[in-house]
Amino acid sequence: MAWERMRQFYVLGLLYVVVSLDAHAAWLSFDIQNEDGQSLPCRIHLFDPDGKPQRAAGLPFWRDHFVCPGAAKLELPVDRYRYQIERGPEYERLKGEVAVNDESPKLVRLTLKRIVNLCGEGWYSADLHIHRPLSQIDLLMQAEDLDFAPVITWWNRRNHWDQNTHSQAGEDEREGGALLFHRMQAPIDITKSTRETPSPMVYVEQARKQTPGVWIDIEKPFWWDVPVWLASGKMQSIGVANNHMWRSEMLTNEAWGRERDIQRLPSPLGNGYWTQEIYYHILNTGIRIPPSAGSAS
Repeated sequence: MAWERMRQFYVLGLLYVVVSLDAHAAWLSFDIQNEDGQSLPCRIHLFDPDGKPQRAAGLPFWRDHFVCPGAAKLELPVDRYRYQIERGPEYERLKGEVAVNDESPKLVRLTLKRIVNLCGEGWYSADLHIHRPLSQIDLLMQAEDLDFAPVITWWNRRNHWDQNTHSQAGEDEREGGALLFHRMQAPIDITKSTRETPSPMVYVEQARKQTPGVWIDIEKPFWWDVPVWLASGKMQSIGVANNHMWRSEMLTNEAWGRERDIQRLPSPLGNGYWTQEIYYHILNTGIRIPPSAGSAS
């Protein structure tokens, strides 16, 4: 009898906790529109008072943000939240705070305004270094306002190539640095390579023979093999805006590439200045290679 009573009290206690939790949760909805009043895909950074990023169920999330097709709904503990809403650099950034309570659902309806139209001036936006799931790419491209977003489907010892898709990009990332291969008709087999052998140029030649129109991108300027790659004359672009440059901070090192003089180029901006400096040196040699961007997300 005593055990039965204890079990009843235990069950009642659990029910009380669950009911209490539900009583202190509420709904927050976002409705983001363009200037014509149409839903606009975007990226939302939503934080609680402790700075913890919030997730929206069923939507792609990464580190401190989620993307949505213009509408999102979250069930959150009652509290105050701050948000930042973006859609690439051609749109303004919106920010604000919202109080979520259990009296009624809260709706944040905002208009995200375009500040420039670079496509109309002949420029196209791209992220040439993506490792995200293919199922997320369509929404990610819309939310970031990207025109091109080739996804890395073969990379060193991995190969997720699907013969029925158009995901034609790959990466050779080893001791000398990283090369990104785009517009490939089929992957090249680099799964048996080691950190040092064969030379990345072996795969460059294979790629060019297999796909004459291949676009080869040097992933970062400070990789050790960059001088060799440039001297070959077989590179199409170089990653000046790379994954060492984050939205809210910059990495302080050059990974396993050529390190900068930290005294001359101190953090937090030193890595970015080093990347820029190398690129200008390349241009000063007479090599005209366009800059590229890649998040490695």
